[in-house]
Amino acid sequence: MLYPQLDPAHNQTPLAQGLSASPGAASGIVVFDADRAQTRGKAGEKVILVREETKPEDIHGFFASQGILTSRGGKTSHAAVVARGMGKPCVAGAEGISVDVFERKAEIGDRIINEGDVITIDGSTGNVYAGEISTVEPEFTDELNTLLAWADDQARLSVRANADTPEEAARARRFGATGIGLCRTERMFNATDRLPIVVEMIMAEDKVARQEALDRLLPIQRDDFYELFKVMSPHPVTVRLLDPPIHEFLPSEQQLVNELASLRNVRDAVDSVGKLPDALKMLDPQVHANYSETLENLHESLEQIQGEPLQRLIDYKDSLLRKVRVLYEVNPMLGHRGVRLGITYPEIYEMQIRAILEAAARCVQEGIEVNPEVMVPQVCTAQELKYVKDFVDALHPQVEAEFGVKVQLKFGTMIEVVRACMRASQLANAAEFFSFGTNDLSQATFSFSREDAENKFLPFYNENGILQDNPFEVLDVKGVGRLMEFTVEQGRKSREDLKVGICGEQGGHPYSIGFCHSIGLDYVSCSGPRVPIARLAAAQVALTSPEFNYD
Repeated sequence: MLYPQLDPAHNQTPLAQGLSASPGAASGIVVFDADRAQTRGKAGEKVILVREETKPEDIHGFFASQGILTSRGGKTSHAAVVARGMGKPCVAGAEGISVDVFERKAEIGDRIINEGDVITIDGSTGNVYAGEISTVEPEFTDELNTLLAWADDQARLSVRANADTPEEAARARRFGATGIGLCRTERMFNATDRLPIVVEMIMAEDKVARQEALDRLLPIQRDDFYELFKVMSPHPVTVRLLDPPIHEFLPSEQQLVNELASLRNVRDAVDSVGKLPDALKMLDPQVHANYSETLENLHESLEQIQGEPLQRLIDYKDSLLRKVRVLYEVNPMLGHRGVRLGITYPEIYEMQIRAILEAAARCVQEGIEVNPEVMVPQVCTAQELKYVKDFVDALHPQVEAEFGVKVQLKFGTMIEVVRACMRASQLANAAEFFSFGTNDLSQATFSFSREDAENKFLPFYNENGILQDNPFEVLDVKGVGRLMEFTVEQGRKSREDLKVGICGEQGGHPYSIGFCHSIGLDYVSCSGPRVPIARLAAAQVALTSPEFNYD
């Protein structure tokens, strides 16, 4: 009822099948990079962005596309999570498709899909079709609104949304969200007007240069938060500080190697053409005379690209490549990210915290009720949390004095590291709320790589009963769930009024919502389009009080 679906009368046979990563269906021309997707999307064309896998730098291509198709990744991959947040269909991990972004083509068996060809993707089934198939639009009826209003009257759990932009927040409110449980600040860095500043910050060789870039990012982040707070007022907005490793904001090593090879080829070609006049002088004078005007025009063109400008570009790309190699990590998802990044580069978190406080202060000045919450990711020890809490304690009174208003602010942490579960009572001494990041917590508990597991062995495990469910879709009650229950108990021993929620993708799954209700969570948070499902599920579990078997 919430997403466009393929016309049930169609009889097309799919070319390939991947994972049903984000529901809905869409058709469009195939485009293999985000820049072209943006250009052609702005020109009014319907586009399907096709990649081997996506990165944060592709975000502008998502906005311009009708849907996303990747040959790698799982249901909690970058492409899947971003597409779900936007409410756009996505098929991920379609391993039967070989994507070559440099040749701008994809191979599906003996069939070649070139850039500009039309395909249809069905994010509800994972099917990929050639050509355009008509869709049936969803309808949010009065009857559904009535049903969900009844559900809200019965539910104990409140339902928030994972949203990163004012547009996503506004849609989540239309779906009935009572706050934002997860705002991923890194998504705000990926817009075309700010990504170059982020790259400049990463490339900085000292704190002074890094601070100069952050000073330019501050007003941009502040405006982002201000708009988000306004849209969601008076409901709470939980802002997660920067989480991913910073190399994700840079091009890949292979992309830079290819670009440098191309640029050096251009330089060599320009140098060769520049020597052409001397070579022609050795020919017949009349031949030289015939070509003299052409050569003069050619020289004028060459002056625009040769010499210092071209070399500067090569030098810049070369410095980027060196930085990418310096930042390389064997296991980046277990490496220099989250709070570890915020402690080694404190100026990044300080900028974000100031931006949150200043945006909230501006709202208070304008009479807009706001309830911002700062959330620290990847915490494993109370010392990390206290380190960041010191930033908040120092900046909070400064901003209040500058704006002449009082700003309410809650401070908390994500629980996504197993050690954090074991140290919950100590973390609760510093944190006013916990939010389970069950994507990473499930990955850590199972020792599964999310992207690899979902398109390598998890389907076999599910089909053969080794695992009943995909733990990245359905909360693993017997393992991850026991950790969650222990965390809630220990956290509330230290702080009775500790607020606890969940913001992983399982927060929108009905069975998982039932478990969250049973262990006393206060709220669930999920992608905007899943909010109505979560509202209904929260009411059902309140009425039935399901029991869960740990054996």
